Amino acid sequence: MIFPIVAYGHPVLRKVAEPLQPDQVLLEPLIADMWETMYASHGVGLAAPQVNKSIRLFTVDTLQIFEGMSEEEKKSYPDAPGIKAVFINAQIVSLTGTPWAYNEGCLSIPKIREDVMRPDTVVLEYQDEHWQHHQKTFSGLTARVILHEYDHIEGRLFIDHLSSLKKKLLKGKLSDITKGKVHVDYKMHLPG
Repeated sequence: MIFPIVAYGHPVLRKVAEPLQPDQVLLEPLIADMWETMYASHGVGLAAPQVNKSIRLFTVDTLQIFEGMSEEEKKSYPDAPGIKAVFINAQIVSLTGTPWAYNEGCLSIPKIREDVMRPDTVVLEYQDEHWQHHQKTFSGLTARVILHEYDHIEGRLFIDHLSSLKKKLLKGKLSDITKGKVHVDYKMHLPG
């Protein structure tokens, strides 16, 4: 089932998501629906709050980012060929490396892309879809997508990393998204 994507302005996007417990939800179908929703919306990551579920769960598929790159381009990214993974109850252990800019967008904030500075490397503690515990280090584009989705479960958005001036300049576009005045090829769940 393809969920509608929660649009900017909806309160669920600003809530710190609750830890997920085994048997709290039917996990396998929820994850399958999140993958389906993410791919139908042309995303590379999707957090549960974006489908109106305030739980600490997100999916990431950076394999598709690298599919379109030449072998020469891939050499610039230490995380190539990427990952496809489910993250449950993720917690950041550490952030390291030189922050770098990358033009980010978000399914909940369509038609807006801005350069965001993020650290190069994240060490993350999490559980997978089988409730197995992991502590892994991610870098490059994979770390960036993970940090973007992690922000969602913490009630933050990529625009929170922008300067006050940038946010002020985006105010009209953000207001339009909240009102549903944006055209996307996926269904959106508007605030209110």
